[in-house]
Amino acid sequence: MHIKVFLSILLSVGFWISGHAQKDCSLGIGATDSDTIIQIFQLKEEQITKLEEFKAALEIETGLLDEERKNLFENHPQSTPEDLTALGAMYKVIEEKMKQVFGKYDYKLLAIFNEKQYQRYVSLCQEVSRRPLEIIPE
Repeated sequence: MHIKVFLSILLSVGFWISGHAQKDCSLGIGATDSDTIIQIFQLKEEQITKLEEFKAALEIETGLLDEERKNLFENHPQSTPEDLTALGAMYKVIEEKMKQVFGKYDYKLLAIFNEKQYQRYVSLCQEVSRRPLEIIPE
């Protein structure tokens, strides 16, 4: 049951996060329930602690970017096609920063995986036709 939930979230987040032909495989920290990640990858106590630290830091960083996005929509002129084009370009910059933040925390979590956990991740990514992030596990 948890694997199906994780795979569906992995697929959804993968679609959202990457714009490549074969999309990067995201762990979905912050979008996926931590318990699901913990159970799927059988995280150890110290890994769980790190996951929660990563999740808290991710929430802060994405919260700041979300505020930046809200301010952009509230304060940027939108009355001419040129205004809208400029707004779209600025929004894409924020969106790219958001992708980078999610990716950064995926890499951080993957870096603390052991070989077996990483291979599980690779296997799940392959099941949903996503490109696993390349990490050399501990």
